[in-house]
Amino acid sequence: MEIGEEGFAPQKKVKYMTKLSKRMKAIKKSVDASKVYTISEAVKILKEMPAVKFDASIEAHVSLGIDPKKGEQIVRSTVILPHGNGKIKRLVAFTTKTQEAKSVGADIIGDDEYIEKIRKTGKCDFDIAVATPEMMAKIAPIAKILGQKGLMPNPKSGTIDNDIEKMIKELKAGKESFKNDDSANVHLAVGKISFDDNKLVENIIAFIEAIKKAKPQSLKGTYIKSIALSSTMGPGLKITL
Repeated sequence: MEIGEEGFAPQKKVKYMTKLSKRMKAIKKSVDASKVYTISEAVKILKEMPAVKFDASIEAHVSLGIDPKKGEQIVRSTVILPHGNGKIKRLVAFTTKTQEAKSVGADIIGDDEYIEKIRKTGKCDFDIAVATPEMMAKIAPIAKILGQKGLMPNPKSGTIDNDIEKMIKELKAGKESFKNDDSANVHLAVGKISFDDNKLVENIIAFIEAIKKAKPQSLKGTYIKSIALSSTMGPGLKITL
C-alpha cells in the first residue's frame, strides 16, 4: 500500500451515478428543456407524460422581477380558478352567523369551544379559515398557532369579511390566495392531471391574469420574468406569457 505525504493511504475517487427510472428516461426523451411552449402545448405534453399512481397536480411557477425584501413590492392577492384546483379543502368559519355558514358549506364552525380546543392542542384539522370581524378578538389567543400554519384569516386574502356566505361560496368555488416567496417566485396548484385540457388552460390563464393585476405600482423594469408549468414528479415546461 502506498502512503501519501500526510502518512495516510490515498483515497480512491468513487463516482456515484444516479440511475434514471424508465419513467424519467421517457420524460427526458419527450421534453425539450430549451423550448418555450404555448399553454395548450405544455398542458398536452404534461398530460401525455408517463403516469404516476395518483391524480397528480398541475402547478404554475412564476418568476417575478420584484425585490421580495421591499414591502411595497410584495405580490399577494387572490384568484378564482374557474374550475377549482381539484383539492378538497376543509373550511372552518369563525363566526356567530352559524346557520349562514353551514348553509353554504362550512365544514367546521369555530365557536368558543373549538377555539379552546385549538389553544390546548395546537392542532388544526382544516385547510382554510375564514372569520367575521367580531371574532378576531376571540381568535387572538390562537393567532400564533394559525399564523405558523399559514391559516390565519387575513383581509388581503379575502378571508375576513362580514359577508360570511360570500366568502365561503367563493372559496368553495375555487378561490385561491397566492404570495411570492423569498426568491421572488409565486407557486400555485391550478388543477389535476385528470382535468380536461380546456379547463386547465382556463385556470392557468385566470392565474396569470391575476398575477398581472397584482403588479406593485412601485416596480420598475420587468415584472414577469418567466412562467413554467409542471406536474407532480414531472418536468417543468416554460410557457409563453
